Amino acid sequence: MLMPSIYGKDMFEELFDHSFGRALGGFKMNQMMRTDVKDTDSGYEVTIDMPGVKKEDIKAELKDGNLTISAVSGYSNDEKDENGTYIRRERYSGSCSRSFYVGDAVTQEDIKAKFENGTLKLMIPKKQPAIQGEEKKYIQIEG
Repeated sequence: MLMPSIYGKDMFEELFDHSFGRALGGFKMNQMMRTDVKDTDSGYEVTIDMPGVKKEDIKAELKDGNLTISAVSGYSNDEKDENGTYIRRERYSGSCSRSFYVGDAVTQEDIKAKFENGTLKLMIPKKQPAIQGEEKKYIQIEG
């Protein structure tokens, strides 16, 4: 049973927040890749928060109708005293990904992506799969 807290969700979250819960630049891991999906007339506008991630560390892959956005990142904070002896060394590296089913009719050329100020914006068009007309086959009737 979790104990109530005055300041946050629970006492343990506050206790461990400073040592275990932090990632890049003070952001928590559960705040990485927060996603908003907006339905528009022409398609879907997907906005993904990716704080501390560089554009070159982001990959977007479309395979079998699934769009997968992945990112890898690293962080290092080395501090030394005047003698060059380490006082503290902290490092972080990790990866995260999100997948969305966009349909088999959408191609990679249809999807537009822009990364700016730690936010990835994707425009995904609404496309209906091409309906292949069935060739009518008649059975010959004798008589």
